Amino acid sequence: MKSASLMTAGIVVPGRWLPGALAAASAVQPLEQFDYGDVVLTSELHEKQLEETHSVLMGLSDDSLLKPLRQMSGQPAPGEDLGGWYHYNPDYKWGKDEDGFAPSCTFGQWVSALARMYAIRRDQPTRDKVLRLNRLYAQTISGDYYDKNRFPTYCYDKIVCGLIDSHRYVGDPDAFSILERTTNTALPHFPKHAVEHGKEWRANKDQSWTWDESYTISENLFLAYQRGAGDRYRELARQYLDDEYYDPLSEGRDVLAGRHAYSYVNSLSSAMQAYLTLGSEKHLRAATNAFDMLSKQSFVTGGWGPDETLRAPDSGDVAASLTGSHSSFETPCGSYAHFKLTRYLLRVTRESRYGDSMERMMYNTVLGAKPLMADGRTFYYSDYNFKGHKVYSDTQHWACCSGTLPQVAADYRINTYFRDPRGVWVNLYIPSTLRWTQEGTQVVLTQQSRYPFDTMVQFDVKTSKATDFIVRFRIPTWADGSSISINGRREKVAPTPGSFAAIHRQWSSGDRVELDLPMKTRLEPVDPQHPQTVALLFGPLVLFAVTDNPSSLTRADLLAARRMDQRSWQVKTAGGTIRMLPFTDIGDEQYSTYLRVA
Repeated sequence: MKSASLMTAGIVVPGRWLPGALAAASAVQPLEQFDYGDVVLTSELHEKQLEETHSVLMGLSDDSLLKPLRQMSGQPAPGEDLGGWYHYNPDYKWGKDEDGFAPSCTFGQWVSALARMYAIRRDQPTRDKVLRLNRLYAQTISGDYYDKNRFPTYCYDKIVCGLIDSHRYVGDPDAFSILERTTNTALPHFPKHAVEHGKEWRANKDQSWTWDESYTISENLFLAYQRGAGDRYRELARQYLDDEYYDPLSEGRDVLAGRHAYSYVNSLSSAMQAYLTLGSEKHLRAATNAFDMLSKQSFVTGGWGPDETLRAPDSGDVAASLTGSHSSFETPCGSYAHFKLTRYLLRVTRESRYGDSMERMMYNTVLGAKPLMADGRTFYYSDYNFKGHKVYSDTQHWACCSGTLPQVAADYRINTYFRDPRGVWVNLYIPSTLRWTQEGTQVVLTQQSRYPFDTMVQFDVKTSKATDFIVRFRIPTWADGSSISINGRREKVAPTPGSFAAIHRQWSSGDRVELDLPMKTRLEPVDPQHPQTVALLFGPLVLFAVTDNPSSLTRADLLAARRMDQRSWQVKTAGGTIRMLPFTDIGDEQYSTYLRVA
């Protein structure tokens, strides 16, 4: 057994020396993703989120989904109006009207999510709905739609995503021809290059017309090219790369402060695709540097961007938001952007820290989100205020997060395992079954556990014949004292925290691996300037204090938290006891993410 993580100090590449992430990328091919249908999850929490979002999307009528697109294209638009952001109001006034902010903005994301869900479920009604929606949408393609739209490139980007996913996962034979018509119609209504958030590019419009996100669209354009839509999409993707943002990041200059949080983190996936498609090391540097900068201003949960704004380094803004805001992290959208970025970075660099970050984000933010409701109520923000609550947005029905949550629910599968020619990389510990072919041999890997509430994760192997390959397991940075046993025999060499531990052997049906990842309580401050404001963690879990008025307590009190049952802890203080719960178990109670300690 040995560590499979590449040295982060850097390795020599002929003609140049690069820091660790770039050296790894230059030395090896990126890890491959498995397809949605290759992984079956059996985790109740993950599957419940998928079922809930799938049910909502399947329950929306075609006419309702097409209504704003038809209206904006000047066509008859029968059916019920969904309202909220999705509603089209030609007289909409920003700051005055509640409904009509971004009509049809989630249409393409919903088509994308349904296509991914079909790849998982293989049920005919889902495929039929995707095919039907694409054909109905094609009838609405019109320049008027983009003229009347304050977010033309944003909506186009989501439609591109829906069409390329329809092509790949549903096998829609018309998806690329519909994409071509869409692109031909849309381009004359776009800026000629990426325009930064808040900069005017259309005259005689209010401020909200400067919030379009042309700087995020390159990722899906690169993917369209990779999936066979044509060379023009590679060139369009190159055209809309936001080098005003990427150039300073690639040089190590932190220019995140003041930028819209979700969209600028999301745009880092375009930088990663510029590397994967064009081989641009500048864009890889931009993304890796930005991730490190983002990590320094993140909450303990992995979330970032209080009030949807990225912050200056060492500013104290994140700590100030614990009393000054309840809009701490734009959860479904932010987690979707974060998962994509960390997935790209992990595939390229093979560094386990990106998997650690993905895991922290998953368990402490989006997996505990309130479900998407059939009336459009959406869990928008996680609240890390000292007096936090889980709430729906009263004024943001069918908001952007109603588009990303279904995509997140589908994507847990493609985040869990990766592969290279020599075998499989296990990234997330979620009860699941992976099926793949290794050099002509059919292999099934089944993962069972109660992780993260139990330290032991079990893997059972089935093969069509004995075969040689490597299985690599992510060992989190907090998992000191980890161990691996194979068929009941413990390996002599302990895995290294912050790496992938590799087992290379000839595998046969009936082989079993037991991975023990010891967990203990630890504290993390909100930032270096506020060391007395801390959060309590257990393994990958943040433990939230369920209390209206936390008593005075010490670090020792928190670290001595006693486990009461499988999913709750108790902290004893001089003034009484505090119940601690993971985010997935919090309902309507008031809670605090951070506590002040003596």
